[in-house]
Amino acid sequence: MGLFTKDIKTMNDLFVHQLQDIYYAEQQLTKALPKMADKATDPQLKQGFLTHLEETKQHVKRLEEVFQMHGATVKAVDCPAIDGIIEEADETAGEVADKAVLDAALINAAQAAEHYEIVRYGSLIAWAKQLGRTDCASVLARTLEEEKATDKKLTTLAESKVNLRAAS
Repeated sequence: MGLFTKDIKTMNDLFVHQLQDIYYAEQQLTKALPKMADKATDPQLKQGFLTHLEETKQHVKRLEEVFQMHGATVKAVDCPAIDGIIEEADETAGEVADKAVLDAALINAAQAAEHYEIVRYGSLIAWAKQLGRTDCASVLARTLEEEKATDKKLTTLAESKVNLRAAS
């Protein structure tokens, strides 16, 4: 289903479709994060991926809660954007021989996913409020704050040591 198909006629349709999209994305990330942790050589980065994996599992549960609160069927729809981000991360990681550079590449890939999620959750929160679903918005807002915090941790890790090690 494309963004501007006949299946999306109302703001509610758009809201549910984007819930399905981010639900798929979070599920894909629960598969990608352990692989990223395995490839990471920096102990802090490796632990960060594993910690975020546990958060991501909670994000999936929260999304299921929002589906139920909203009276929508819990369902995922393919998300080519997250598939592309994960595929690009895999390809890049496979091409990097220097482990220090690999860690920098992994952070970049993780931040691409985080930024995608931040955009999606931000829109979902705004739309939920517009639809009078402040209950859904507050559940989604918890996840958005965790995604922003993860992005900030990745930036700090990159700027404080990983990028410096990769450049030397």
